[in-house]
Amino acid sequence: MAVEVLMPKFGLTMHEGTIQRFFKQAGASIRAGEPLYEVETEKVLYEVEAPASGTLAVTLFGPDDTVECGRVVAVIAEPGEDAGALVAKYRATSISKSGAPPDLRLEPDAPETSASPPPSAGRRAVSPIARKLAGELGVDLDGLIGTGPGGRITREDVERAPRSGSAASSGPAPSGAESEMARARSPSAGTADRAARTIPLRGMRKTIADRMLQSLHQSAQLTISTEADVTAAVELRSRLKRDFDLTYTDLIIHAAARALLRHPRINSRLGAEGIELLTDVNVGVAVALDDGLIVPVIRQASKKSLREIAAESSALGAKAHAGQLKVEDVSGGTFTISNLGGYAIDAFTPILNPGETAILGVGRIIEKPALYGGEITRRSMITLSLTFDHRVVDGAPAAAFLQTIVDIVNFGER
Repeated sequence: MAVEVLMPKFGLTMHEGTIQRFFKQAGASIRAGEPLYEVETEKVLYEVEAPASGTLAVTLFGPDDTVECGRVVAVIAEPGEDAGALVAKYRATSISKSGAPPDLRLEPDAPETSASPPPSAGRRAVSPIARKLAGELGVDLDGLIGTGPGGRITREDVERAPRSGSAASSGPAPSGAESEMARARSPSAGTADRAARTIPLRGMRKTIADRMLQSLHQSAQLTISTEADVTAAVELRSRLKRDFDLTYTDLIIHAAARALLRHPRINSRLGAEGIELLTDVNVGVAVALDDGLIVPVIRQASKKSLREIAAESSALGAKAHAGQLKVEDVSGGTFTISNLGGYAIDAFTPILNPGETAILGVGRIIEKPALYGGEITRRSMITLSLTFDHRVVDGAPAAAFLQTIVDIVNFGER
């Protein structure tokens, strides 16, 4: 009996997914558990595995099609089953949202595209926006060298390719006279050498846009900032780095998790019945990707040592850049940290993740003259910015929480 492959639902907030690519063509054989297609959800990229072995009889949607959760995406025919009958069954009811007909090819020996081999064949890491842009510009991804983490091909790599000659010309170069005539006929003559490009607002970028607008419209956000002396934290990191890899973000995560225990109103959410104080302290850390932003979550952070937080933070960051985060890695956060110190930013106004009461913005650490022990001396200073929902907490308690973070970072328990 044929097996229908559905668009999965990876979380309560997921309602649809965007297909990035199929790893198999219609007519190819496939084994249960083998990656069948890649889907971009509101938070992560996910490889959907084949639920059964057999022949991929029909693929009902194509790349960039957005499909509601629970809809049939493909059909797998069992050995000996009439694939032609399956095509007839699904032909009338399955048309992709892009207007293109479903892929109904049935050749058993249909070759698989070299651009999307299964993982066992050593598929190259390519960001979704880079893959889409490469298709628009006619750039061969196989000829590119990725400059992203782990050799991942990024949008910038693709954008550089045409200028470096990677994209093939569609015909002979026009003569000088022809070029002048073409420029004269062009409506943009004299204004730009190339036309503007429109980037579709979809997938991760659309989710960020929707959630940030929702956040600003549905909460009373206020930001307070403080400049703090973190010389002791800088010295502590220098000592501990001899034993394990440690970042300043790890120190902030560790401190914030413990500060949330002392200030439970910050670790809460506003529900239908009132303010819900949460028992779990799950700290999300914003990670910038070349095609968006994602927030992996360190669960039960208040119960973990600094060494454990450093190890988990590093692992989640690596998974984020490799596009390997699972839905469980980015769900359940109760507080978020966004660190822009690596971009030489001193202070900024972070926006709340919907459902959370506060988010901490971390600026760079910079040495500057400061009054310490009654003398002007060189100290390591940092600016911390806390955005909070004024419906849930007032300014004074929020300021006390911010001060607790500073105290723990410098002198708190390890």
